[in-house]
Amino acid sequence: FPSVLLFLQRPGMPSGARMPHQGAPMGPPGPPYVGSPSVRPGMPQTVMETTRKRTAPQQVQQQQVQQQVQQQQQATQNRARSAKRRKMADKILPQRIRELVPESQAYMDLLAFERKLDQTIMRKRVDIQEALKRPMKQKRKLRLYISNTFNPAKSDADDSDGSIASWELRVEGKLLDDLSKQKRKFSSFFKSLVIELDKDLYGPDNHLVEWHRTPTTQETDGFQVKRPGDVSVRCTLLLMLDYQPPQFKLDPRLARLLGIHTQTRSAIIQALWQYIKTNKLQDSHDKEYINCDKYFQQIFDCPRLKFSEIPQRLTNLLLPPDPIVINHIISVDPNDQKKTACYDIDVEVEDPLKGQMSSFLLSTANQQEITALDNKIHETIESINQLKIQRDFMLSFSKDPKGYIQDLLRSQSRDLKV
Repeated sequence: FPSVLLFLQRPGMPSGARMPHQGAPMGPPGPPYVGSPSVRPGMPQTVMETTRKRTAPQQVQQQQVQQQVQQQQQATQNRARSAKRRKMADKILPQRIRELVPESQAYMDLLAFERKLDQTIMRKRVDIQEALKRPMKQKRKLRLYISNTFNPAKSDADDSDGSIASWELRVEGKLLDDLSKQKRKFSSFFKSLVIELDKDLYGPDNHLVEWHRTPTTQETDGFQVKRPGDVSVRCTLLLMLDYQPPQFKLDPRLARLLGIHTQTRSAIIQALWQYIKTNKLQDSHDKEYINCDKYFQQIFDCPRLKFSEIPQRLTNLLLPPDPIVINHIISVDPNDQKKTACYDIDVEVEDPLKGQMSSFLLSTANQQEITALDNKIHETIESINQLKIQRDFMLSFSKDPKGYIQDLLRSQSRDLKV
């Protein structure tokens, strides 16, 4: 029996299984047959045939090319969907194995949980992508330090600088409770800085010290101004914050109406729309128009306007934001040399969560690990299926060796006839 069995039956082949046909291997199915286009309802057949005869050969060729491209795209999409379904199906244990090993139901429960988890992660990824499209800012405190030193004149100095009394003003700052590894430079928070000195002391041409941001600006941790002088000087610091995205100060009438002083353009338009909805100013017949109330008529100077006109009309009502104004006295008194004036300024910084969200979307390390584990699961399931086939073969042979061999001979005889 063993020699006959090895000759007639391959290891791992179940009882009654047929040998595969040994002809040419079957390739993937070709493109579906494309028949003649359907006749438009109400159009006679003769007209359709006449139109077909008048079609130029070049147009016919273009139509054939378009049909082939569409068929290729459809075939590619079908293959992608089939591969996805096949990948999931390869991880499922067959019902006969689950009946044989009841403990395998725990694996099927994990598979169902994994499917739900994948769907949840996919939804969260979409939510993160949408959140990254919007500006994510945090309110923080920027502490400003203003100090000055006085250098009295020295009679025995060799150079001209040392023989003249002078003072030096320093403007520095840092973020409070900044836990990030990369510290932002102080100048990165501002668009411009102007220090206005006493015009009577330094004249109309030398009383302003200005710094304005340019595309090539090198960021710095502070600003220093040095001038000759031996008397205390009153100065005014004008600091213009660099808002990202840009913010605007509203016209006083519009600011009172909306309760907003300075805000971004999109936030202002959103507040306007909220006011329109609350006061039911949208035309009930033509939704594109807004019927102005007395406040809108005073601001926009018209009884009725389109909603699409609001951004353009807002241009004349939006002004640059007010600068931060600080009055300071540059003292030359030796007792005031160690005094430092501190001011806290509200600034907006990027939310550190935004960087983590971007890193999460760009990370592929976890995906590579998941793919490796999926491949391992597929190999394990395939091995289990092969072992189940071998078990069925051995079990059938052990129950009825004679009948099994006879069934096997009849099966292979039929295969030979084919």
